[in-house]
Amino acid sequence: MTRSFKETYSDVTVASPLKRLGAFIYDMLLIISLLMVATGVVTTAFNAGEAVEGPLFQSFLFVLTYFFLSFFWMRNGQTLGMLAWRLRVQTTEGQRLNFGQCLLRYIVGIISLGAAGAGFLWMFISKNKMTWHDLASGTHVVELPKNAKILE
Repeated sequence: MTRSFKETYSDVTVASPLKRLGAFIYDMLLIISLLMVATGVVTTAFNAGEAVEGPLFQSFLFVLTYFFLSFFWMRNGQTLGMLAWRLRVQTTEGQRLNFGQCLLRYIVGIISLGAAGAGFLWMFISKNKMTWHDLASGTHVVELPKNAKILE
C-alpha cells in the first residue's frame, strides 16, 4: 500500500524545466561519485588494482544506480538533487512511487537520454510538462511550496 504525501494539489505546482535540469545535474554529480567509489572498491577488492570491465560489471553499475535512485524515490519522493531544488516525484494521484514505477521510470529515463534527450524535451510540448518517463510510469515532478516541511 502506498502512502500519500501531506500536500494536496493546491499546495504544489508542476516543476519548471529549469529546476528539473538543476536537480538532474546535481544528481548526476552524485551518481558519478557513487560509481567512482563503487568502481574503486570493486577494483581493489577483486582485481588487485586492475581495471574492471565487462558486461557483469556494467550490469552491477546499472543496478547500483537504479537502487540509489529508487531508494530516494520510494522513501520520500526526492533524490538529494530534488531536495535541494524543492522538487518531488509522485504519482499522478499524489502517492509515493512503488518498486515497479521506479523501475519503469528509470528504464524509460535512460531511453529518453539515449534518444538525444528527446524524452526530456517532450516536457516543452506536453501541456502538463511531463517527460516520457513521467508518462510511462504515471508520475510527475512537482515543486513544493517554500514553507513545506521537506523531510517527512
